[in-house]
Amino acid sequence: MIILPAIDLKAGKCVRLEQGLMDRDTVYNDDPAAQARIWQEQGGEFLHIVDLDGAFAGVPKNRAAIKAIVEAIEIPSELGGGIRDLQTIEAYLELGLTRVILGTVAKENPALVAEACKMFPGQIVVGIDAKDGLVAVRGWADVTAKQATELAKEMEGLGVEAIIYTDIARDGMLQGPNITATQKLAEAVSVPVIASGGLSSLDDIRRLMAIEASGVTGVIAGKAIYNGAIDLRQAVALTRQEID
Repeated sequence: MIILPAIDLKAGKCVRLEQGLMDRDTVYNDDPAAQARIWQEQGGEFLHIVDLDGAFAGVPKNRAAIKAIVEAIEIPSELGGGIRDLQTIEAYLELGLTRVILGTVAKENPALVAEACKMFPGQIVVGIDAKDGLVAVRGWADVTAKQATELAKEMEGLGVEAIIYTDIARDGMLQGPNITATQKLAEAVSVPVIASGGLSSLDDIRRLMAIEASGVTGVIAGKAIYNGAIDLRQAVALTRQEID
């Protein structure tokens, strides 16, 4: 299992939100590139970046900060938020990102996801954000009638590299990930699933490792590593079975 430290961007700064609410944010670093280097130095293997402003606006909003992050690190990185056309995907990959995350567009324009997977094989990830099992889009502002597992199955057939599953109710709340829902979704598809939302302790990572056989191959670490509830070095060591 891989730990993906997260950097969420709002107005060029590194922040964390609670339950996806833009007015409930905490600024952790004014220099996202410096924060990215910290996570790399502490053993982060893959950086997860979200353009929060872009997610709500539907267009990229933090390109300068994203460019600075990519240039500051050597580990691979992925980005989501406001990516809704092939030109943006291509531009971000040319910037040096390893892969991009498609969220809203996966629900609203699956044909674009299919085309992106053909044009950029191995570099397209779909983010499925759910509230009570239902897919939420446009920066989590709109909850649809589609079941998360149903969308996951549709995306599986398009050739996506992985699916990031976020339980919105848990995000930023340090209440532990939704293990049951994550496992259910992972077992419904054959592509790797990355858990997101609520990570609060090493015990949470152990619980996720226990369902790794279901297809849960990674977990995104956000607020817990920022406030010290989880030490990133210890988390990475745990996944490598270097500590109990």
